[in-house]
Amino acid sequence: MKAKGMKLKELKIGKFTAKIPIVQGGMSVKNSLSPLAAAVSNAGGIGVIGASAIGRDELISELDNCRRLTPGIVAVNIMYAIREFAATVKTCLDRRVDMIFQGAGFSREIFKMVEGTKTALVSIVSSAKAGLMAERLGADAVVVEGAEAGGHLGTDRSIDEIFPEVRAAVKSIPVLAAGGITDGYDIAKYLKMGADGVQIASRFVCSDECSAPLAYKQMYLNCQQGDIVKMYSPVGYPGRAIRNKLVRQIEDGTVEFSGCQSQCLKRCSYKYCISDRLLKAMAGDVEGGLVFSGANAWKIKEILPAAKIMENMVREAESVA
Repeated sequence: MKAKGMKLKELKIGKFTAKIPIVQGGMSVKNSLSPLAAAVSNAGGIGVIGASAIGRDELISELDNCRRLTPGIVAVNIMYAIREFAATVKTCLDRRVDMIFQGAGFSREIFKMVEGTKTALVSIVSSAKAGLMAERLGADAVVVEGAEAGGHLGTDRSIDEIFPEVRAAVKSIPVLAAGGITDGYDIAKYLKMGADGVQIASRFVCSDECSAPLAYKQMYLNCQQGDIVKMYSPVGYPGRAIRNKLVRQIEDGTVEFSGCQSQCLKRCSYKYCISDRLLKAMAGDVEGGLVFSGANAWKIKEILPAAKIMENMVREAESVA
């Protein structure tokens, strides 16, 4: 007799419930905009707009458009490291977003800002200590992000090491796993470890709705496992990206700094302008720009509609006994 697989449970965060326990990670610098976020929410998950480094007017436009495109959950991701952090949080609260995911540093002030609103707050953490602090301060959930994640990293420890520690410590709110999760089999693994849900970003880069140009997506489709490396970021955190001309220059210390382009960070080493390099990649210059990716992006082999990606992941996860 064929073993019966698991049935994915709903994910409740604050007053909001997603039919499918999948959060689309909110990738900044125009990677995760309203078309992608709305498509994921329409498919039953939680779609997230990357709210950092797109400007207030564009952020408002994307939030309003997302509301038009989906009756589902509208969420944002905001990096604590950005200079306009507090103003960005205020803009999102003014637009009554359903949920804020906050990472790239730990903010205490945001807990006071969301107090008394209907917006749920999710802290992205990389240790049991940070998870407990978020729980104590009033977070509605935590995302435990391991070193396999793309973009800026808060730890050099694997999600397989960190997650059980945070899961054992944080008792009263949902705990989600993130970092290198690419398919439904990965999802099933972490749900069996006690996760209430997962956050996935890189897989959604290779979706029809992702705003990245085709050349950017092709970097994912064409890369090999050894092409995905850790590199230095002027934000002050290590980052994970696909090796290209720029990454090789960062590695050998020959990267050119042409001046700060946007004053986007609270603190910056000024080794190169990360905002400029991320925007270059999003404009199609995938050798001179920075292409962030998760450690397992090399496993992604095709571009699909976000709804189909969700469908495939649910089917794979539910096939696991």
